[in-house]
Amino acid sequence: MAKKQETGGLAALKADLKAQQFRRLYLFYGEERYLLEHYLALLQKKLLDGPAQDFNYHRFPQGSAELQTLTDAVESVPMMAEHTLVQVDDLDLSKLSESFRDGLTALLSDIPDYCTVVFVFDTVPYKVDGRQKKFKAALEQGLAVEFARQSQRDLTAWIRKHALAAGKDISDKACEYLTFRTGGAMTTLASELDKLTAYAAGHEITMQDIDAVVIPVLDAQVFDMTDAIAAGNFAKALEVLHLLLSMQQEPIPILAAIGSQMRRLYYARVCLNAGKGDGALGELIKTATGRAPHPYVLSKTVSAARRLSDGFCRRAMKLCMEADWQMKSSGDDPARILELLLLTLREEARRG
Repeated sequence: MAKKQETGGLAALKADLKAQQFRRLYLFYGEERYLLEHYLALLQKKLLDGPAQDFNYHRFPQGSAELQTLTDAVESVPMMAEHTLVQVDDLDLSKLSESFRDGLTALLSDIPDYCTVVFVFDTVPYKVDGRQKKFKAALEQGLAVEFARQSQRDLTAWIRKHALAAGKDISDKACEYLTFRTGGAMTTLASELDKLTAYAAGHEITMQDIDAVVIPVLDAQVFDMTDAIAAGNFAKALEVLHLLLSMQQEPIPILAAIGSQMRRLYYARVCLNAGKGDGALGELIKTATGRAPHPYVLSKTVSAARRLSDGFCRRAMKLCMEADWQMKSSGDDPARILELLLLTLREEARRG
């Protein structure tokens, strides 16, 4: 009988790996795919290291898990080894038939000591109906590990470690800028770091190197546009817009990103009027959106808001809402609507 384990997280998984004492069941989920794959690979290495590892590893890709084949895999004794590993990818726990759920409940409640089962959730969420108490209890016998997006502090340490391993260095400020330009996903960061360490001529990776090599995510490109608007550089704003459209970026997400930044600028004006700065703005944005803003966005937004009036920020939000309605309800060219929005914002900025 599988012993019920206390639910933990990444720290508990690290402890298991260090002690080489593994639970019968793990549930991996979360936004940071890089970390998920990293720790899944470590778990595989610890459990399957040996000449017969292919025989002792049973993987069920999304849509392929059936109760009988899954049962056979879990009950299959290891060959020339101590452990077997069964990996089940993207099994939607909310859409199981009653018979599958009942059978899986029984299976997970009695995993053999030599077997470790890992459920990996990527394209489907890890979510269990609380009313299904027996099934929920069976899952809770294992360790649920969320691989969340990393904080800027953690990413900075990770970036510097990888840069130093390649013989380069990078400042905290440049790390912050890099995570902003890439969106902060570690898989993307790893790829861009490889390019940067090969490209940088000097010992230190600079922000100019980042601009030269890194392909910015949509939010970063739109931020360039709205930052140009705040600075009164509408020629640059139009240039960025035309670049995005030439890259086949959809107009609606572009407009949504513009609207989000205009709201952040308005929030910044509210904070500045109240005599408060970055910290208060960060809390306000987190309350409004459910997510803390990136530090680079936060500081640049406060700086930009100092150059703008309350009236402009309010009118800008209204213009974005009107453009959204027009784009979704009329037959007008969406690209033209975006161009007209920028031109109108230019006139509003001149009004102050």
